[in-house]
This record gives sequence, C-alpha cells and structure tokens, in this order.
Amino acid sequence: MTDAQQYPWLRNYPEGVPAEINPDIYESLVDFQEKMCEEYATAPAFSNLGSNMSYRDFGAKVTALAAYLQSLPGVEQGDRVALMMPNLFQYPVALFAVLKAGLIVVNVNPLYTSRELGGVLKDSEAKVLIIIENFAKTFERIQKETSVEHVITTQVGDLLPTPKRMLVNFMVKRVKKMVPEFHLEHAVMFTEALAKGASLEYKKPKIDRYDIALLQYTGGTTGVSKGAMLTHRNVLANLQQTGIWISSDFKKASEVVMTALPLYHIFSLTAMCSFMQWGARMVLITNPRDMKGLVKECAKQHFTVICGVNTLFNGLLNTPGFDQVDFSMLKLTVGGGTQVQKTVAERWKNVTGGAISEAYGLTEASPGVAANPLNTPWNGSVGFPFPSTIVTIRGEGFKDL
Repeated sequence: MTDAQQYPWLRNYPEGVPAEINPDIYESLVDFQEKMCEEYATAPAFSNLGSNMSYRDFGAKVTALAAYLQSLPGVEQGDRVALMMPNLFQYPVALFAVLKAGLIVVNVNPLYTSRELGGVLKDSEAKVLIIIENFAKTFERIQKETSVEHVITTQVGDLLPTPKRMLVNFMVKRVKKMVPEFHLEHAVMFTEALAKGASLEYKKPKIDRYDIALLQYTGGTTGVSKGAMLTHRNVLANLQQTGIWISSDFKKASEVVMTALPLYHIFSLTAMCSFMQWGARMVLITNPRDMKGLVKECAKQHFTVICGVNTLFNGLLNTPGFDQVDFSMLKLTVGGGTQVQKTVAERWKNVTGGAISEAYGLTEASPGVAANPLNTPWNGSVGFPFPSTIVTIRGEGFKDL
C-alpha cells in the first residue's frame, strides 16, 4: 500500500509540502534559539509598548537570566520554573532562559485564582516562580503551601528603555493602581536577576532533544488541570510541521506578527517560536482585552501575520476603526483554539481581504495536528493532518474505524 493510499490526505497537500519533516534539525530549543539570534542578530525580534528588542539583545538577556537561574541554591537541572505574566519582553526572555539553564518551563495563566495557582505549583513541584507584580498577591496567599524556594518579580515596563520604563512602571503602580500591596519572602527583582546574571559565567548544560522542555497544563473536560510533558523534540517537530505549511511566501527578517493571544498558551507559544525561523518581529500585546488599543496597534504595525481565536476575530471586527486598518501586507490569518464561526470568517474575509486558515491542535500534540491549506474559504473543517502526523478514528476496543 502506498502512502497516498494509506494516508489519503496526502493527495490534497499544497504544492511543496512534504509528507514527512525532519524533527532533528536542531539539538534542542536552546540550540534553535541561539541559531536564530545569531542569524538575525540585528533584526528586531519583539515589539512591546512602543519599543523594540533585537535578536542579539534578546539572546544576551536570555543568557544572563539563565546564568542567574543556574546560580540559585538548590536549583538543579530538570527542576521546574513557573512563569506567570502576560505578553511582555520578559516572557520570551524568561522562557528561553529557563530552557537554557537546563530547567523545565511551567506556564501559568496570570488570571488564576490562588487555589488554581497553588494546584499547578504543587503538582509541578516548581522551585522557582517568575511573576509579574500585578498578580504577586495571588501567590502571597499560598506561598507557604508550595515548594517554591525562589521568587523573581517583574514590573510591566522592566525591559523598556530607561525613561519609558520608569514612566510605565509609575503609571501602572501609582496612577492606575494595578498592583495590590504584597510581601513575598526572598523575592528578587527581574532587573536585578538580569544584572547579576550578566556578571556570572553561564555553564552550558547537556540538553537532550528528548528532555522535557515544558510542563504545559491543560484543563480538558475531566477536572483539574494536568501537566502535559512536552520534550524539546516535540516542540521542534511542530515548528517544522507548521512552518512548512504556512510559509510559502515568507521573507526573512520581514514578517510582522500580531501576538495578541497569551504566550502562556501553547498555541501562541509555538506560533511565536515557529515565526522565529524567519526572523519575524513579534508584536507583543500585553492587554488584548483592550480592543480599542489593539486596533490602534494593528493600524500602526503593517502586520503580515495574525493568530487568533473566534472571540478575538469577532471582537476586532466589532471595534470601530478596524475596517480602516491597512491590510495590504497581511499574508496569513490563523484561527485555532475553538471553531471559527462561519459568519466571523466571512466578515474577516470581506474586511481584510484574506481568509482565516483554520487549524486544529491540542496541548498534548505540542499543539498543531491539522490545518486547512492557506486561503481556503470557511468550510467547517479542520483541514488535513500536518506532515509526519497520522490521524485515525478509533472505536470500541481501540479498533480503527
């Protein structure tokens, strides 16, 4: 039996998309990040709150924070570090610093209650927590019930250029009063951790592509959140699978990605890593609920890519001014998380000129499983399985139907 007979979806693959990918191009996510920062050193990697961070600067900060994490007493390779923050420069820096230190990332929704946060921290046995000050009070309530030994706190503007950093942090804390009073034992500021780490020697750990990179918690439908163990190779494979599918006309160091979905979610996290393959600039949206602010940012950025969910697309379409945005650069809209409604998909096409390419995934699959070919009109389908992905439907006794 040929592959096309056994896996009939291969006959419908877009031109140039292979049946298989090579998941072993990079040794680890750390190797991947280092090579991207070297290749695109001078290009902007991220934008946030009106400022840019280059790939070179990003790489330097990752190494500094990794060295600091390695210096923490009682923290050993394979230990867990929880990240609890919205989309800020600090998130990708912390993500890759944890991995570079040979540790495991535990992503936490910043809007968790103390009970939900406590459940994840206890289950993951996280030894370190990197948390934005706005939600430090949530952790304070349950600090003594967890195994967390080291806390790094950050403010919204910590990695912005100096005058802006001070202004943003003052506005958030003193004017908007968005940081409830808190007291955390043994807490160190993110900026202090970076400064200390920059003066320390980073010791490169031996990281295997089969080592766990993420404990990614997923609620599903069966009770409390469970941590899906995703290896470096799992995520690297998905970068190749999704990258090959979406990138037919991408240009290096030219793509601009609106990153409104929270990076603590596996869809947005993997998308961010995937777009790094082209040296794209990710526009980090810290508060995607502020639809007016998001539309203003869309108008400024001349973005080429946006990933979203049905509620985000619907919210944008219903916000005044969105239909006035210049969409002439937009190459790709990816929808996931839940089904995109037909009416939303049709309105998006009318307003932006481009179709939403609907995809399907799940946390345990790192996460991409299937997608429609680019610019396919809405059809109510999740499309075709990605390269190196086999999808079957099983019945009673796990028999193939």
